[in-house]
Amino acid sequence: MARIRALQPETMTAEQQAVYEAIASGPRGRVHGPLAVWLNRPQLADRAQALGRYCRYETSLPPRLSELAIIILGRIWGAEFEWWSHKKIALEAGVTPAVVEAIRTHAVPAFEREDEAVVYKFVTTLHDKRNIPDDLYQKAVALLGEGGVVDLVGIAGYYTLISMTIKVFEVMPPDGVALELGDIP
Repeated sequence: MARIRALQPETMTAEQQAVYEAIASGPRGRVHGPLAVWLNRPQLADRAQALGRYCRYETSLPPRLSELAIIILGRIWGAEFEWWSHKKIALEAGVTPAVVEAIRTHAVPAFEREDEAVVYKFVTTLHDKRNIPDDLYQKAVALLGEGGVVDLVGIAGYYTLISMTIKVFEVMPPDGVALELGDIP
């Protein structure tokens, strides 16, 4: 973290320590990246990590679709840490290597699954146009359900916050990890 100090558990306030423990003992198993930045404001870290836990582990969308949305947003923002953190998870969840590579290089992926194509179109349109046209909304509801569309918007919002945090505070992958996004126009 080039722009903000990394907190060490032994120097944290009691409130920071409690949030740190809540994150580390949950499904993430550790505190790093934007969550570590947010510990500087433990109330923000607490609320954001709870939303993040829902968006990552508890939505109505299958992991394949939520991870697809996450890597799309990481790519849109050029958030290397997010890309590094979720690329492998997306692949393990069933997003094909060809789709991942197309997203990485700013190409429109050739999707084999209609639900993935809709998630891609929905997330990129929401980012680019700041709205969703009726036909795309109806298609998304037909494939994902109303609850799935609500969850997709929540994922988009949360991972935009994550990506903004990564970019502003220059959160990078661990030393030695090759960067994959910065050299592509």
